[in-house]
Amino acid sequence: MAVKLHCRAQSPNEKIGVAVVGTGGRGQSHLGAFVSDPRTEVVAVCDVDEKHAAESADGVEKQQGRRPAVHSDLRRVLDDRAVQIVSTATPNHWHALCGVWAMQAGKDVYIEKPISHNIVEGAALVAAAAKYGRMCQVGTQCRSTKAVREAIEFLHGGGIGEVKFARGLCYKRRASIGPLGDYPIPAEVNFDLWSGPAVYSEPRVTRPRFHYDWHWQRLYGNGDLGNQGPHQTDIARWGLGIQSHPTSILSYGGRLGYQAERKDPLYVDAGDTANTEVSIYQYPGDKSIVFETRGLGVDESADEELHRLFGTNRDNKVGVVFYGSDGYLVQRTYTDCVAMDKDWNVIKTFSGGGDHFGNFIDACIQRDSALLFASASEGHLSAGISHLGNISYYLGEKQKMSVAELQKELEARSSAVENLSTLERTVQHLRDNGVDLDQYPMSLGKYLEFDPQKEVFTNAPEANVLLGREYRQGFECPGPTNV
Repeated sequence: MAVKLHCRAQSPNEKIGVAVVGTGGRGQSHLGAFVSDPRTEVVAVCDVDEKHAAESADGVEKQQGRRPAVHSDLRRVLDDRAVQIVSTATPNHWHALCGVWAMQAGKDVYIEKPISHNIVEGAALVAAAAKYGRMCQVGTQCRSTKAVREAIEFLHGGGIGEVKFARGLCYKRRASIGPLGDYPIPAEVNFDLWSGPAVYSEPRVTRPRFHYDWHWQRLYGNGDLGNQGPHQTDIARWGLGIQSHPTSILSYGGRLGYQAERKDPLYVDAGDTANTEVSIYQYPGDKSIVFETRGLGVDESADEELHRLFGTNRDNKVGVVFYGSDGYLVQRTYTDCVAMDKDWNVIKTFSGGGDHFGNFIDACIQRDSALLFASASEGHLSAGISHLGNISYYLGEKQKMSVAELQKELEARSSAVENLSTLERTVQHLRDNGVDLDQYPMSLGKYLEFDPQKEVFTNAPEANVLLGREYRQGFECPGPTNV
């Protein structure tokens, strides 16, 4: 792609021109942030859904008094010298290519989590930010909230003693996305551009609701491990002081429970990512992270320990629990954290939000990537947790096991008692939701060993194939060595 580098004008009175790419639910938050910041102006919106694009341009015009340009093709945005920032909230499979192309064109970029659809793409974004001297902020906005920043500072100061283990939780109800079938592409959507780097599955997609439910199809999304997960795994890694990929990964789970929900044993949901998934990550220094995804009903389904840690919230739980030698630290919401001693007594609370977009704009103006709270490298390591966990699950997807067999395998791989208790909780959760684990057993993913520096698996050549993907002609995302 032939590009020219563009630099922002230095006049202190000139606003920074922003293009928002992808104007769905999260994209509206991007638009709102840049319209409301006096330092920026939304000069372009880009969406392959012409209805979404037009409605978003109307909304921006009402708020800032000037209508932005409207595009369906990202490449037209990159040719626009009025655009100095590209902010993307597209489906995951477009994140990396949008970011790389934008930085090659001399634009700074804000990229929603996960920063990439796979490991190779994440590495490419890190390389592009360094090569072109661009600001690249990732949408893991907890990095900017007062509550989380102060809680992590407390943790790093020894507030709960020595900490080597963290659990990330996504206990969030997700209904079935509907049965497999042929469904028409919405007339207002340019499906060629929507598909972009992914396989062009003309003429149909296998989900009834076109927008958002792509999250649960691995061609485009990464399941909740890669959707919600990067927020919590980012905090877990930050709190544990981890600045590398894990050295070993093991996942288990499945897409379970929708048969019972529909009272149809033959029901097949159109999603192909796990809705129940536990991923175990080991790091140097005997540190570990476990991430739990639960997509079925979660009311009253957690253990009593989590009830104590999360307080009165007994249904959805999205957060992080750090286990220290002297107590616990819990991220309960994006703006609420609490520290407890070993007897569950609250010893300190943390609250307050933040301005993640504002932090990004600060860095853009000062041309200092060190100011970014969620740089490309941080985003790559945190999204990589999700990608590696999914690779383990995908490689073992057909390896169905009874609960007893799963327990035996976990005992062989880890002596950590929390891994066995996590399995017990997961089994109980599934049974609470009517899942017959004899008829629909969980799958055990492949145990993977990973070289964090070379970013390759050392015990499974077949896993290395899944570190990247094949691209459609014209939508190839360059690798980290040729950005």
